[in-house]
Amino acid sequence: MKNNSDLLALLNEELSILDNSVNVLNYSYNKCLTIGIKEKYQPAELESFESLTGRFSRLSDIIIQKIFRLLDALELESSGTIIDRLNRAEKRGLIASAETYKQIRFLRNSIAHEYVQEVIEDIFAEVLKYVPDLLYTVERIKTYAKKLI
Repeated sequence: MKNNSDLLALLNEELSILDNSVNVLNYSYNKCLTIGIKEKYQPAELESFESLTGRFSRLSDIIIQKIFRLLDALELESSGTIIDRLNRAEKRGLIASAETYKQIRFLRNSIAHEYVQEVIEDIFAEVLKYVPDLLYTVERIKTYAKKLI
């Protein structure tokens, strides 16, 4: 088991990774907002949305699997299930709603396992809808982490 100073150092590393992930997500998000949701995409537009969905998935994983887990360890909480982590994150004020993050997690899983083009295009709209939730959470995490570090 890691001691508190090891966990705080790891949190600092994860926060740096979080910042980098937010920057590239924001780039793709703004590009895809400009493209918009439509019935038919050009190959370059599809490529932009594919980048966005990958970056969305990575950021949601960093938040849920890395940051929330680390915060639990720092606060001597057992990791438990993802739902347990989301409920504690909501209590900490890091996320607006555990239910929203359950949807984000479901969407992340859909991104990883969907191959039908029509469904993938529906996913694009959902990703655009939930990116602001991830960005809100990142800001809340940074504020919360400052109190711990």
